[in-house]
Amino acid sequence: MVQITYRIAEHDGGWAYRLGDTWSETYPDHDSARAAAVAAAREQKVPDQDALIEYADTTGRWVTERADGHDRPEVDVEG
Repeated sequence: MVQITYRIAEHDGGWAYRLGDTWSETYPDHDSARAAAVAAAREQKVPDQDALIEYADTTGRWVTERADGHDRPEVDVEG
């Protein structure tokens, strides 16, 4: 199972959460950013329908595969 972690930090004159190098919108305070991250984490756990997805791999080759809509990550919020 995949593990992802949203991290709360000061960002762009306010507070935000990030996953890897991707930042959320900016919130006025830490508590608002944390509440938004918890909501995003909750959404990550909701199962979806199976679907065919396409993406380019690291060599630029297009890959088509079936994504299992019930294969959801484990999610944490830090900060």
